[in-house]
Amino acid sequence: MKDTIIKSTLLVATLALGSYAQAAPSGQALGYTCAGCHGTNGASTGNAIPSIAGLSETYMVETMNAYKSGDKASTIMGRIAKGYSEEDIENMAGFFAEQEVHKNTNQSFDAAKANAGQALHEKYCDKCHTEGGTVADDDAGQLSGNAKLFMQYSLADFHDGSRDMEKKMAKKMKRMMKKDSDAFDKLVNYYTSGQ
Repeated sequence: MKDTIIKSTLLVATLALGSYAQAAPSGQALGYTCAGCHGTNGASTGNAIPSIAGLSETYMVETMNAYKSGDKASTIMGRIAKGYSEEDIENMAGFFAEQEVHKNTNQSFDAAKANAGQALHEKYCDKCHTEGGTVADDDAGQLSGNAKLFMQYSLADFHDGSRDMEKKMAKKMKRMMKKDSDAFDKLVNYYTSGQ
């Protein structure tokens, strides 16, 4: 009798665990866990945390895995990313890729600097960040209309080496900064303008 009860309990527990393991949370459910910082469906309205709505699946998966492994510096995302499985990350990436790209139009910018920033973007950045940094298929993140402080911090991190960049980007950034020491400020105003 005791053996039968133990075997029955083990069978029920095994079946319950098996069905739990198969029922991975949907991308939408996982996406809701990001809303507190990145806004509903990844559409951030603040000026410090980036929008993730409309990012390409490839970019999102690579970014989350880089946070998870520690290859990409972060304040909190490294700790958060460790809590997600590879399947969770892929599901989230699929969900956010289906969302419409969000441009935060509630940020202030200097129009003259934005115009100068557009010229800099077209000369130094447009090959990888096409159409002002709005094309998800570039797999290079969203620039246009994204959070102003996030853009400032990201450019500063690339410049001081806190964040890795491809050789081509490093070369172009070095050339740009040599010609114009205010280039970052102009680029940030351009991206903030959402043009």
